[in-house]
Amino acid sequence: MTGDTMPGIETSPPPPSDPRLLLLDPGDNVLVATARIRAGETIAIGGMRVSMPADLPLGHKLARVDIASGAKVLKYGAPIGSATVAIRAGDHAHVHNIRSDYTPTYHLDDAKPRDGGAS
Repeated sequence: MTGDTMPGIETSPPPPSDPRLLLLDPGDNVLVATARIRAGETIAIGGMRVSMPADLPLGHKLARVDIASGAKVLKYGAPIGSATVAIRAGDHAHVHNIRSDYTPTYHLDDAKPRDGGAS
């Protein structure tokens, strides 16, 4: 036996993903867009082909694998929140389907004054 392999067991790197998707840690279940990916494009995620239903903005996350409702979302090798619904591999992973486990999730509309006054 040599290195980290055992006789009869092959280890290989994961299948390639689109070069515009960044895997920050091997344990992550999301990838980060390093460039906008346009709706209608077909991209590779771990050897699987996915047609993008909508634009994926720069810096947004895409599920690398299926993530069950309630499961932890992992980025940087650490949990950043929990899936509020099942997220399929290739789906946009953002505030509409992830809840932060640490801080409330805010939207721009929440920051607007409600009484017309300055905040």
